[in-house]
Amino acid sequence: MDLTDLELVEITPRLHMLRFPIGQAYLWCDGAESTLIDAGWAGAADQIEAALRGAGLDPSGIRRIVLTHGHRDHVGAAGELADRFGAEILAHALDAPYVRGELPVPEPDLLDWERPIHEHGLTSPEAPPTRVDRELWGGELLDFGDGAVVVHGPGHTPGSIAVHLPRHGVLFTGDTVASVPDVMFGVLHVDRAEALASMGRLADLRPSVLCCGHGEPVTEDTAERLAKAFTKAAEPAPSVPDFAPGTGEV
Repeated sequence: MDLTDLELVEITPRLHMLRFPIGQAYLWCDGAESTLIDAGWAGAADQIEAALRGAGLDPSGIRRIVLTHGHRDHVGAAGELADRFGAEILAHALDAPYVRGELPVPEPDLLDWERPIHEHGLTSPEAPPTRVDRELWGGELLDFGDGAVVVHGPGHTPGSIAVHLPRHGVLFTGDTVASVPDVMFGVLHVDRAEALASMGRLADLRPSVLCCGHGEPVTEDTAERLAKAFTKAAEPAPSVPDFAPGTGEV
């Protein structure tokens, strides 16, 4: 896998997805200013800048990078991009030590069918220790997207967060929720029960646009599909998901 596979996809005129070989990041635009939700792979800053400029977007307008959690495929390029464009890096206080490299990222509680997915995910470059300029706890209102609400959703990691733009119906879920191939409970959680409870709280937000850490953006029947996925995941004996591990999604 290499970063020549990096692709920029327009979801709405103000929302773009940066698709990496594993996972993705999102760019929300407020006029000349923009916000990155997650930052993709280490070493990808040049490719990210080129992709944005190629789409007529100005990366120098990036004011903040909000990290949904401390995993390598979400933190990777954050430090380099922040230094390059003067952006602030935000992360939950419980994941900030992982982002800064002060503590090892906790290992997930793997189901048997998740093991090859986990091994595949480790093929992405390890993220360098990265500064966190502002630690979050959940409930904060951030100055983008006409009021972005930080939602603490522990379980995937202790400090996993989602970001909700209520005026636009957009929800960035990090890895608590995935959309591979349809909306589903995410994988590789440190605490599966806690992550499931977090998914339920996200479903209660009834978004119209769902932006997951892995899988395609969801823009049709979104609230219903998220609620259905939560109900399915909460069943006593959930079935193995309908996708093939090791095909590029984790």
